[in-house]
Amino acid sequence: MKIQRYFAIYCTLFLLVLGLLPNRATGEEKKKKSGGQYACSEPNPASLCNASNTCGSASAPCTVEVKRTASSSSATPNVADPKGNAFFCVKSGTTVTWQSSSKNTGFVIDFGPTSPFDPPDAIIGGTNKAASVVAARQGCFKYSVGACNSGGIYGMCKAAQAEAIVIGGQ
Repeated sequence: MKIQRYFAIYCTLFLLVLGLLPNRATGEEKKKKSGGQYACSEPNPASLCNASNTCGSASAPCTVEVKRTASSSSATPNVADPKGNAFFCVKSGTTVTWQSSSKNTGFVIDFGPTSPFDPPDAIIGGTNKAASVVAARQGCFKYSVGACNSGGIYGMCKAAQAEAIVIGGQ
């Protein structure tokens, strides 16, 4: 009960911090595709999807590991060549599980008003609480990933920006 109360307090504080920092990220926080452009700024972002950056399949679920790094937050999908906050692709209808294996870490994933997932709300989870959503709407989506470590006083929460592309069905 005490852990749940602290987690709720940390998530509330984190959401407040996210509200005060509207979509502001440095170039280092955004992961660019090899051509130096952001995936969602491409005329056809789905053309960037291939076997090495598509998360999930009929035989392997799509999981995204969220963690608080030394200077930021990171979302890393289980793809062939995983990189934190790099864009990743997922097929429509795929269940995506956002989780953290880092000790005492809570996270919030926010796609804003145009979430590709059902339910379309912010994705909130933590060390002992994975959050699963289903990719429902095709397109390229920017999102904010934030993670907080409990037990710290200054700078315990950090946010970053990333992108996800939802492509045609399974």
